[in-house]
Amino acid sequence: MKTELHVPSDLKFLTIVEGWLLGSLEAEIGDSVDWSRQSNRLRLALVEAYSNVVRHAHRDQPNIPVLIRLELKNQDIALEIWDYGKGFDLSTYLPPNPHDKQESGYGWLIMNRLMDRVEYRLQVNGRNCLKLETSLPKAETA
Repeated sequence: MKTELHVPSDLKFLTIVEGWLLGSLEAEIGDSVDWSRQSNRLRLALVEAYSNVVRHAHRDQPNIPVLIRLELKNQDIALEIWDYGKGFDLSTYLPPNPHDKQESGYGWLIMNRLMDRVEYRLQVNGRNCLKLETSLPKAETA
């Protein structure tokens, strides 16, 4: 299954983005996945990615759309978030130190902990792509 969503760069659309992702997955997979465990993980990774585009890449430009693509093969998910920002140079990223009481910079760390694979590509045909991949474990049967 492949589907995509074009959504404005505005955090008021966050619940629509979350609903689209989880609704698409649940419609395709059904209850072969323990959604009570998986939905929060997927929601948090997507919220982190989408809100970073809105707050940083498309800052104060809600008219620039964000493209989110979802591909599902069996239990394997690939989620791409495309933006038109200038991009983020990962070579300058330093993981936050909790002792510094830093308020930002946790997104990359969170996404890498929640997903099996995180890849970021700068300037692909004028856009940047964050790709999040994971495999959903099958629901345990009683």
